[in-house]
Amino acid sequence: MNSRERVLKVFKGEQVDRVPCFSGMGNITEAAINQLGYKFAGIHLDAKMMAETAASTYKMFGLECGVVPVDLCVEAEALGCVINVYPQAEGILYPTIKEKLIHNEGEMDSVNIPADLGSRGRVPLLMEAIKLMKADIGSDVAVGSYVLGPFTLAGQIMELNDLLKLSFKKADKVAKLLDLMADAIIVVAKEYEKAGIDYITVREMGATSDVLSPRVFKNLIMPPLQKISKELKVFSVLHICGKTNDIVIPMAEAGYTAISVEQKNDVAETRKKLGPGAIIFGNYDPYNVLVSGTEDLVRSTMRKCIDDGVSAIWPGCDIWPTVPPQNMKAMMDETIKYGGKS
Repeated sequence: MNSRERVLKVFKGEQVDRVPCFSGMGNITEAAINQLGYKFAGIHLDAKMMAETAASTYKMFGLECGVVPVDLCVEAEALGCVINVYPQAEGILYPTIKEKLIHNEGEMDSVNIPADLGSRGRVPLLMEAIKLMKADIGSDVAVGSYVLGPFTLAGQIMELNDLLKLSFKKADKVAKLLDLMADAIIVVAKEYEKAGIDYITVREMGATSDVLSPRVFKNLIMPPLQKISKELKVFSVLHICGKTNDIVIPMAEAGYTAISVEQKNDVAETRKKLGPGAIIFGNYDPYNVLVSGTEDLVRSTMRKCIDDGVSAIWPGCDIWPTVPPQNMKAMMDETIKYGGKS
């Protein structure tokens, strides 16, 4: 079976010849950018450049997917935040939010979702990039995209520290905003679905149990996540950063096809909790292992992920673009050699 068939079978819970290695988050590489003759800053504003760069990770190294966008500001920009893409920057510099949509607690109630949200900002550009990538590599690999989770998106359009404080002091007010964010995320996700994605990752990075208790997660974070999962038509992944062992059961109950956990999660314990039928993606450290680690560390980490029971080898976050080509090759080589062993 080819990579596309392998990944889609994993999403369906069907038997595969080996554990796949792919991602639902950013995975472009500086090596590919240089080979294509592009600048990192230009990728965010050009659908063709974005699609070609995203596809190159498969073409150069065999990572079993193609994923766009490249940054985390698409939804916030569409909602009305001012972003800076640093168009003249040299090197790796991701877009940031220059001006928030909500400047104080009083403005939380005045946020509205624009009727034309699906055609605002760079959402149409992302749709074009998805279509281009699908036409290029879509017969070989599964094509994915991602959106932010409601709490993480709320932390983009207002100060995250204020959001965290209000989550404890005025949970009802935060819940109302998160419900609105879920509606916005659904709109964007449906546009990506129209463009032809095979799967989508909902990145609820800000709702880690490092900062929110399991009780707050279940009461405040879960309802909008469930609202989103009910509307998704393609395979879906819920990703949460940090120490997630104490919330993996509600994560699995949120209604997504799979869950994604990072290196702070004890996957062997998670597998025991959720059972053999759960689809669990993870959980190598994309920076300290893949970018700055040795080839031997990369290989041993891939073996541990498999031994711990992941359904697919998958990074704990975005793969930083400066990843050494030899480490990407070691990851894929070890996955292929070791991933088919029972």
